[in-house]
Amino acid sequence: TSKTGKHGHAKAHIVALDIFTGKKYEDLCPTSHNLDVPFVKRTEYQCLSADEDTGEVSLLMEDGSLKDDLNLPTVVNVGEPTEEDKKCTSELLAALGDGKTVTVVVQSACGEEKIIQVKATD
Repeated sequence: TSKTGKHGHAKAHIVALDIFTGKKYEDLCPTSHNLDVPFVKRTEYQCLSADEDTGEVSLLMEDGSLKDDLNLPTVVNVGEPTEEDKKCTSELLAALGDGKTVTVVVQSACGEEKIIQVKATD
């Protein structure tokens, strides 16, 4: 926070990281204003298949239905995939190739979803 000026209000300097791209954002807001806070949800799904060429991933939901609207972490709409995205994608494809049972952790917020972690078991 900063002190009030001759005519102004105290301000808060807010620094945040985008949880999907890792991009850094900064904002300077009056402390009297309210800010929106995203609701972040983490869900685990069993991964049935992943296509390296198209980037499509098939996940099994808890109710037994299929979730086909997610892509591999390296398929991004904006910018370049991060090192973490590349690592996650290679782990996922390697574990599926070895015939292991693969569980993925999907993080969702603000209408976006992304696979952020891979867990493989024999």
